[in-house]
Amino acid sequence: MSEASVLSATEGQVRVITLNRPAALNSFTAEMHGLLLAALNAAADDRAVRAVLVTGSGRGFCAGQDLGDPAMVGKVDVGAVIERFYRPLATRVRTMPVPVIAAVNGVAAGAGANFALCCDMVVAARSASFIQAFSKIGLVPDCGGTWLLPRLVGRARALGLAMTADKLPAEEAVRIGLIWQCVDDAALSDTAMALARRLAAMPVKALAETRRIIDAAMPLDFATAITLEADTQRELGRQGDFAEGVAAFFAKRPPQFKDR
Repeated sequence: MSEASVLSATEGQVRVITLNRPAALNSFTAEMHGLLLAALNAAADDRAVRAVLVTGSGRGFCAGQDLGDPAMVGKVDVGAVIERFYRPLATRVRTMPVPVIAAVNGVAAGAGANFALCCDMVVAARSASFIQAFSKIGLVPDCGGTWLLPRLVGRARALGLAMTADKLPAEEAVRIGLIWQCVDDAALSDTAMALARRLAAMPVKALAETRRIIDAAMPLDFATAITLEADTQRELGRQGDFAEGVAAFFAKRPPQFKDR
């Protein structure tokens, strides 16, 4: 029996999810979507999990949609594919109750690139690259790409990346603010795991709320954003992590955060 196309493992408080179709550069299929969404939901539901790390097996992170998958054969309604598979995937990642890190170990193309960008932080190997490959087949960026790209790198670069479909090396992706960090290939796994463990030890409820409030504030005017901050701080101020953080500060000891 062949190995599953998505693997899950737990290392301490970190859930590691691995895209596992290395012969196809981990490109998405309908089956893989089902397994990946289930793995993310399982991590979200497991209160022992305080961070998620997503990576790919083999020499690539994810090459996007597998155009040979039965879901894409014939006169397919591509919009229906987005609604069925990519909307739930992107929405799930952006609403996880814990931080999500993508460790990009090779090419991240098309929906694979934007799936990585949906994660809270992207750490990439120096040999990795990001490609908005959609224009090569007459499509537009999906898996949240039209929302993410201009917010990450501005309209000019977003249009350039999307229209040309040029390969963007990981080092350049860091320079323009598309991703968080680029490291030597040999250091990728350890660096990404160290970051995941660091975040898992932090007040993860507040980290998830940080993601939510930054995204929510983008279209708001300044005064409304301040009100949103106050409402969120009011709620977080009632949580155990705030009391623990303050107590640890005055006691000069490491805090033990537990909220989720």
